Amino acid sequence: QAEVLQAFNFTLSDPSIFILMGIPGLEAAPAHIWISIPFTMFYIIGLLGNFTLLFVVGKEQTLHKPMYLLLCLLAVTEIGTSTSIMPKALCIFWLNLKGITVGGCLTQMFFLHAGTVMHSAVLVTMAFDRYVAICNPLRYTTILTNARIAKLGLVGLIRAVLCILPLPLLLSRHPFCANHIIPHAYCDHMAVAKMSCGDITVNRMYGLVIAFVVNGSDLTLIALSYSLIIRAVLRISSKKAHKKALNTCTGHICVMLMSYPSFFFSTLTHRFGQGIAPHIHIILANLYFLLPTMFNPIIYGVKNKELREKVGKCTCRMYSPGGH
Repeated sequence: QAEVLQAFNFTLSDPSIFILMGIPGLEAAPAHIWISIPFTMFYIIGLLGNFTLLFVVGKEQTLHKPMYLLLCLLAVTEIGTSTSIMPKALCIFWLNLKGITVGGCLTQMFFLHAGTVMHSAVLVTMAFDRYVAICNPLRYTTILTNARIAKLGLVGLIRAVLCILPLPLLLSRHPFCANHIIPHAYCDHMAVAKMSCGDITVNRMYGLVIAFVVNGSDLTLIALSYSLIIRAVLRISSKKAHKKALNTCTGHICVMLMSYPSFFFSTLTHRFGQGIAPHIHIILANLYFLLPTMFNPIIYGVKNKELREKVGKCTCRMYSPGGH
């Protein structure tokens, strides 16, 4: 209570500062320190896994293929999204540095949500990649070239920027109330919008439309790809070929099962989840950005034999006496 009062007095003296409270209800130092331990571990493991993936694919010429370029796109997106929130969150947990400027908050919001939209675009492209590999294998190398993957990545990035840029721009025009305390560990769009004294109906509706139109259309395209894949697989008479075809999709399916349900849970909870305890919501919202970042390189490393062998080869080369 005293901490909240202190933060409130601080915001009154400087209206250009927001206060991020971290995990509501668990603001006491020991609780924040204990929560930060698994968060830090997840973040470091995620960074190590994704940077290892980028390093191995960059170094090995044989991995310069569309599927591995997509994995690199996914890795870069996840590094960017988790890094947009975790350094500040850890400053709150460890050092009690809760202040963030309005500009800094809106910038964090942009990178955070743009990263989420970009992540969804990469998952759609990966579903298309699996569709072509299974349904049209003879034309795979001509349909999905490295240049085409780069162009699809650029389209995904432009879409993410155009969709998300209006969120901070709309909020920057609103007057904010005297109470600048955000009950969150990062600047989520709706958490910041609720700080406004103005009418946030447009912000609320735009955020909801973007969440459901963008992710809804992406999920529809993914569902279409997989329905065509299943239809193609069922036409194969060999059981072994069945298993091999579906096995190439399991990594992608695991990544989607981690990403989409948690995204919709977090989006809906902010708007309609009054019955959910705030600390549960905030912890789950943070895990939504951390767990996929940590698990995705592990999932693809375990499922992909070629990648697994190349990681082992690079590791052996690094630790061998001659270094090569």
